[in-house]
Amino acid sequence: MNRVRLVIPIGDPAGIGAEVILKALSDTTVTEGADVTIVGSQSQLQQIYRRLSPICDLVNPSQLNVLDIQLDSDLEQQICLGVGNAASGEASFRYLEAAIAHTLAGKFEAIVTAPIAKSAWKAAGHSYPGQTELLADRAGVKRFGMLFVARSPYTGWILRTLLATTHIPLRDVADALTPELMTLKLELLIETLQQEFGIEQPQIAIAGLNPHSGEQGQLGREEHDWLFDWLEQMRDRFPQAQLDGLIPPDTLWVKPGQAWYGANSPMVAHDGYLALYHDQGLIPVKLMAFDRAVNTSIGLPFVRTSPDHGTAFDIAGKGMADATSFKAAIQLAIDLATRRRLFKL
Repeated sequence: MNRVRLVIPIGDPAGIGAEVILKALSDTTVTEGADVTIVGSQSQLQQIYRRLSPICDLVNPSQLNVLDIQLDSDLEQQICLGVGNAASGEASFRYLEAAIAHTLAGKFEAIVTAPIAKSAWKAAGHSYPGQTELLADRAGVKRFGMLFVARSPYTGWILRTLLATTHIPLRDVADALTPELMTLKLELLIETLQQEFGIEQPQIAIAGLNPHSGEQGQLGREEHDWLFDWLEQMRDRFPQAQLDGLIPPDTLWVKPGQAWYGANSPMVAHDGYLALYHDQGLIPVKLMAFDRAVNTSIGLPFVRTSPDHGTAFDIAGKGMADATSFKAAIQLAIDLATRRRLFKL
């Protein structure tokens, strides 16, 4: 009863999802304390195993608990390893839907998702911007966010970066940012740091939007017109948190970089970072932690994590995929699910 019930949909079957799953699960220490179920096609898993087991350490899918999602023969025949298309997009969509449905029914506590291709989902007729939005929609929540977590292999310091806006064009960011949205994201970040990471009085750095955080309105008006006033209101609203900002985007990541690589004590860095748009947050995350960062969806009624990499169609089926990030995603899911149990006691 104490083991975390974890489900893993295999993502786009034309990508590296099945490979990194079988590689990650070949290390039995990764899933200590968890019961794992795979959602996908048993035949696709076996195909990857037969193809790559001579050159890679993989667990045999026959040793795993697999919820086998049957695909129409016509659909399955259109799936080609290394080529994302409507068929592979439809398959990955069905795998994730099944994992969500079983989780909402109480069978699982946490979902670790393998990569999907947004273009393949679109080709299959599914208009969701990504897995996060589908998870939130099926869970019936409007209050959610994308938090990226990585532990430094050099110092042990943990980088946690939340995005205020996610998958939208850069030209739309300034219009999408509102006091209401910023408050929602900041509140989510504070709750997550307190409840799921055990940091009672978190220190949070908040990025500016424009170069030099607007330079007093000379390089953009958003900070001057409302962001600084909003931040002062948040300091009054959340006295339990130290809110630093608005930090110019080009210097925001200096201290995290020092904490990550050991150029300075991890104590100089913050517990969490709030970036205002996708690349502002994810370029530094991927620069420091490309093979170990984990995307976790916060605000959901269950835990969801995912490796911070894509389908990698160009290397699918070649045995070259690195499972480090997927292992980290599994371990973080187990840790967060365990802490959620403790918080509810």
